[in-house]
Amino acid sequence: MNFRNFWSADFRSSVVVFLVALPLCLGIALASGAPLFSGLLAGIVGGIVVGALSGSSVSVSGPAAGLTTIVAAAILDLGSFEAFLLSVALAGVIQIILGFAKAGAIGHFFPVSVIKGMLAAIGLILILKQIPHAVGYDADFEGDESFFQPDGRNTFSELLQAWNFLSPGALTVSLLSILLIITWDSNRLQRFKFFRLMPSALGAVLLGVSLNSLFNYALPYFVIGQRHLVTLPIATETSGLSTFITFPDFSFWQNPKIYVTAVTIAIVASLETLLSIEACDKMDRSHTNTPLNQELKAQGTGNLISGLLGGLPVTSVIVRSSANINAGARSRASAISHGIILMLSVLLFPGLLKMIPLSCLAGILIVVGYKLTKLSFYTEMYKRGMSQFFPFVVTVVAVIFTDLLKGVFMGILVAIYFILKTNFQKAVILVSSEENFMIRFTKDVSFLHKNALRQALEKVPEDTKLLIDGSKAQFMDEDIKEMVLDFTVAAKTKNIEVELKNIHVN
Repeated sequence: MNFRNFWSADFRSSVVVFLVALPLCLGIALASGAPLFSGLLAGIVGGIVVGALSGSSVSVSGPAAGLTTIVAAAILDLGSFEAFLLSVALAGVIQIILGFAKAGAIGHFFPVSVIKGMLAAIGLILILKQIPHAVGYDADFEGDESFFQPDGRNTFSELLQAWNFLSPGALTVSLLSILLIITWDSNRLQRFKFFRLMPSALGAVLLGVSLNSLFNYALPYFVIGQRHLVTLPIATETSGLSTFITFPDFSFWQNPKIYVTAVTIAIVASLETLLSIEACDKMDRSHTNTPLNQELKAQGTGNLISGLLGGLPVTSVIVRSSANINAGARSRASAISHGIILMLSVLLFPGLLKMIPLSCLAGILIVVGYKLTKLSFYTEMYKRGMSQFFPFVVTVVAVIFTDLLKGVFMGILVAIYFILKTNFQKAVILVSSEENFMIRFTKDVSFLHKNALRQALEKVPEDTKLLIDGSKAQFMDEDIKEMVLDFTVAAKTKNIEVELKNIHVN
């Protein structure tokens, strides 16, 4: 390990990721109907275990918001959290098997426009979802990414509702936290060593805690109450980690629902991981290509251990990973360190953590979201043409109004349409010179190219000569041959002289 890089980049990044991960781990556990500590334990395992085994230098793993619905339904359906843990452990085994089966190759089929759309959408969601927390309205759980919320509202109606419960203290803390981070990370202050080594997010947290202490002393109306501060399992103040270890109930092994849940978790967690890893590789300054099969094995090991110890399922998570990258992480040491910090702080300093205002953490996440969805990203995609911009925009809109996996699936469908359209157009080209026309097949053609061929043939006017060249097509579908044959017959009525080159029709 390069200790100079560790202290100047990776440790600094790990502190930022820890501050981002803490409320998300708790919020996701709360939304899943699981013990709060199960979310923290998943964050610890995701950081230390998966971080150590992962092939990615910047990805960060932990409990994922995309699994909350599945987890909550599974706990209710199976009847106990201990039974659910058995499914989590089995899901880990399935992921390890998928890794050895080289199923990670699926990740290479995600179009770049969709990946970038997913990142931009996550950035917008972070901003929209954190605004209520920033003004002191904490009805929805931290980390929720779905449009329709468990509290009966949606992303936009929550914004309107939040202003009815505005807390001047929370709003002051969030605005000053955002301003501090922007100023701290500016080129003017980054010239000084102190500001390079000290994470701006940690400075924002210290500011938030100090301001609330000041409010409590001098401005009671601005005081941020306990329900708007970080909440931790109470017993951590007096008990060790072993108090919260919950083991799976292996007596449920004969229940078929255990295996259905395990397969579901394994598939969804693997897809979210592959999406996140592809996105991380795009953002990573070192431009490394993460071995996806190794990643599935690492995630599987993490879920196996998390399930055996009482934690929620883990995946590679784009919010934490993007925060890690933007904070300047250079190696896996950042992800591992964030897990260690999370474990030590929860065990040794729970009282200090419970002084952090949620509005302060919301300010940090809003800055993270802005960096993911800058206006320049949209203009850059627009300049690349509609084949890139349209799938990008569809993915952004779909992710915002549904959830991550559904939105990405819709974006992939649109991207496939443009890919096929471009492929069909380039497979059949039409050129002309005065009264001489030529249609050339530039590659193998099948029934899928019938429409492109029909459009080309319709552009050939009467009283001309047409050469149809199939020299570059090693394979020609019978449907294409039949269309060519039909045209040669119909061409006689239009006085079109047709010549076929390397095309054999009956």
